[in-house]
Amino acid sequence: MKRRTLSRQIYAYFLIVIVLSLVSVGAFSYFQSSRKLDDQAKLYMEQMVDSANYQTDSYLQSYELLSNAFASNSDVRAFMELNPDDPYAYYDFSRRIKDFAQVSVTSIVTLYKQLNMIYVTGEHGRSIIYENQNLLNLDPVLVKEKFDKLMTSTPSDGKIALLNMSIRPVDEGSVVTMSVKVRGPSYGPNRGIVAIEIKLDELAKTWDRVSLGKDGFFFIIDDTGKYIYPPAMGKRAPMDELASEVLRSGNQTFITKYNGEDRMFVSRKSGYSDWNLVASMPVAELRKPAETIRTTTLIVGLVTLIVSLGLAIRFGRSIIAPIRWLKDSMRETEKGNWQYIEESGRTDEIGGLIHSYNLMVTRLSDMIKRVYEADLEQQKNLLELGETKLERQRAEFQALQLQINPHFLYNTLETINMYAIVQNSGEITEMVEAMAFMLRYSVQTNLEEITVANELNHVRNYMIILQHRTDREFEIDVAIPPGLLLEKMVRLTLQPLIENIFQHAFPDGIEDHHTIRIDAKKESGLFQVFVEDNGVGMTPERLAELRKKLKENRLAEPEEGGAKRGGGIGLMNVHRRIQMVFGEAYGLSVDSEQGHGTRMTMTMPETDRPRMRG
Repeated sequence: MKRRTLSRQIYAYFLIVIVLSLVSVGAFSYFQSSRKLDDQAKLYMEQMVDSANYQTDSYLQSYELLSNAFASNSDVRAFMELNPDDPYAYYDFSRRIKDFAQVSVTSIVTLYKQLNMIYVTGEHGRSIIYENQNLLNLDPVLVKEKFDKLMTSTPSDGKIALLNMSIRPVDEGSVVTMSVKVRGPSYGPNRGIVAIEIKLDELAKTWDRVSLGKDGFFFIIDDTGKYIYPPAMGKRAPMDELASEVLRSGNQTFITKYNGEDRMFVSRKSGYSDWNLVASMPVAELRKPAETIRTTTLIVGLVTLIVSLGLAIRFGRSIIAPIRWLKDSMRETEKGNWQYIEESGRTDEIGGLIHSYNLMVTRLSDMIKRVYEADLEQQKNLLELGETKLERQRAEFQALQLQINPHFLYNTLETINMYAIVQNSGEITEMVEAMAFMLRYSVQTNLEEITVANELNHVRNYMIILQHRTDREFEIDVAIPPGLLLEKMVRLTLQPLIENIFQHAFPDGIEDHHTIRIDAKKESGLFQVFVEDNGVGMTPERLAELRKKLKENRLAEPEEGGAKRGGGIGLMNVHRRIQMVFGEAYGLSVDSEQGHGTRMTMTMPETDRPRMRG
């Protein structure tokens, strides 16, 4: 398994936090800004189109006022009753009407620039045309053809009409004509037309103020789908697909493909002229600021990531380096080399840890020095006791070693066993081996890491020794189910109960009808081991006294005059050992009836252990 160092973990966590933060913030910012920019671009285009629409209506209203002024002029109305064969009268009306037109137009600069011509035409077939202060006489047949079209297209209720036409073929498509019908001097039926031709190129300068970027364009169509002001990307045929889409959308903004690219179209219908003013920009150009934001976010994110990783590496080193110094110093200290770490003036937790480590090394060094000095002083005192006393202490020390050193006893028992084998004494061999096994089992310090099978084996060795001591065979009935033999229990708890039975249950000796039975079961989360005999049992007083001691002295040392200890341990010690391992809720309980035997129950918690297959 690959070793995971603290530095790698710090770098990994820093990287995860930084990347997650940058990705989440960058993505959220990009999508939010893109959506806002799209909304702002749409709003900007709508405002521009609304502004152009308003300005166009304002200009057209100015021309409407001029048209109404001509239509209500007395000379114009009188001209409608002109005798077409009177050249003097025609000349006089022509001079007065043109003077009126010049005064009306030149007083307003914008009207003068955008005006192509003004002409007044009556049913009598005569026309007066004012064109940039020049007099233009047209062929009467041509004027009559245009007159019929104007009279047919212009409403009779005094309202103006905006027509995509001109009286000269050369001006077709470059001007728009505003016409209104004129009554005679007696305000009778309509007798003629006043028409004003407006230059679209001059009017388009107002629309060209709409900033639509590099590839944006502006155009106008009427209610029939005919282009009044065609797109800058080329004229289109009437009622083409784009014009149809604009008419269907009404005043709604929509996105569609045009010339192979996605474009946004914003359409506004003029309430005055019934024209549809449309602005268009490529979607890619609208979203170019969002792309710039995305690129900037990526660049800033990468730079931030690199700087953050650099800071993370520096921060990690500032933590890992002192920890490594501590680790190396502790290894040297383990070897007995008192290694100090230079304190670099850090006041954080690492600095406190280094200071505590140096303080610990100093105190340990002082303590060992004191112990060493005390040991030297003790040795000096021992030398002063004299040779006799020293020899006596050495002898006692050696005797003590023999008593507490199990290896000495193991070796002695093995020696006895070897002699028994040489002398062909099977009984001695069996006893020595059983005694050796019991000794090894007894001197182990851990209490619970054994199984029921281990305890039964210990009882078996005890029975081997007991049978040789009493020269009488006795079998114990073991009724424990095979599936419970690997269940965990406390060490040295079963054999003392068996020993206690032999010492107290059969005071007159073991007879053939005497029995000892060992059983176990698991129920309701408890594991219980039962040891029962058919001996003399206990008196009620003795049983009550024993139960009281088990209840009141669970964790106390067994009393010298209490329950007699079997095998050097005793019932109280068995009870206490179970509680030391599993808690006060568990332990030993005793049931007995005088003359009918005794039943001892060891209660322990059920544990999840591997089961032996039956």
